[in-house]
Amino acid sequence: MTDHYAVVGNPVAHSLSPAIHAEFARQTGQDLDYITLLAPLDGFAACVADFRARGGKGVNVTLPFKLEAYRLATRLSVRAEQAQAVNMLGFDAGAIFGDNTDGAGLVRDIETNLGFALAGRQVLLMGAGGAARGAVLPLLEKRPATLVIANRTPDKAHALALYFARRGKCAACGYAELAGRRFDLVINATSASVRGGPPPPLPDDIFAPGALAYDMMYGKALTSFLRFAQAHGAARIADGIGMLVEQAAESFFIWRGVRPETAPVIAMLKTQDRGSRIED
Repeated sequence: MTDHYAVVGNPVAHSLSPAIHAEFARQTGQDLDYITLLAPLDGFAACVADFRARGGKGVNVTLPFKLEAYRLATRLSVRAEQAQAVNMLGFDAGAIFGDNTDGAGLVRDIETNLGFALAGRQVLLMGAGGAARGAVLPLLEKRPATLVIANRTPDKAHALALYFARRGKCAACGYAELAGRRFDLVINATSASVRGGPPPPLPDDIFAPGALAYDMMYGKALTSFLRFAQAHGAARIADGIGMLVEQAAESFFIWRGVRPETAPVIAMLKTQDRGSRIED
């Protein structure tokens, strides 16, 4: 019998997840379908319960429901507990398993697809919201020399760094405090690219020689952050399309027990009109 999965969000029509999972299923010979579910802003739990009652095996969760999904889960992975947000639910007979595959997708894209080893690197993570929170633990597990979290509201960055301090070398600051510092990897986890506004106020010399600039947002055109990076010494730039595919592959692996090949799916999406979105 065909197994049923979905991505739940509001809005959700833009999601590339159905196309990604359809390709994963074709590639691995899995009998499943995958749809979008538009949940009312006040009706996420009811939407998930209805899908589960109709035989759904699991859902991915996109904005703005990742915190609600965290509360809905009856069992959590370590990375979901640390992120305090869930982007994947799996349904067992008597339980709802919650996981957060965003950070794993980010790290796999950076290290495997882009060939950029994180161990011993100076890493700057911009933002202190949900996207950043899901990335901190997987980044720290790769043992960078240091991970600095910068945010327009420094108190939020300091709170996030303090929360993860026992997991690795993690510091925080406002953007003004970055003057004179240089980083091997700069990751944009802010919503600036989604809004189409200017990038966070980084020093012009923030990029160390050979540095990679990575934006979690993806789209046909370069984001304002990637344009800034290109003009101010970043050796390489990358958007979040690889992260999107890799976090989907992690969900697929948890649900189905088989890991799909991501490279051909990433290549396929890069040829399509993808609009401009942050990772699902």
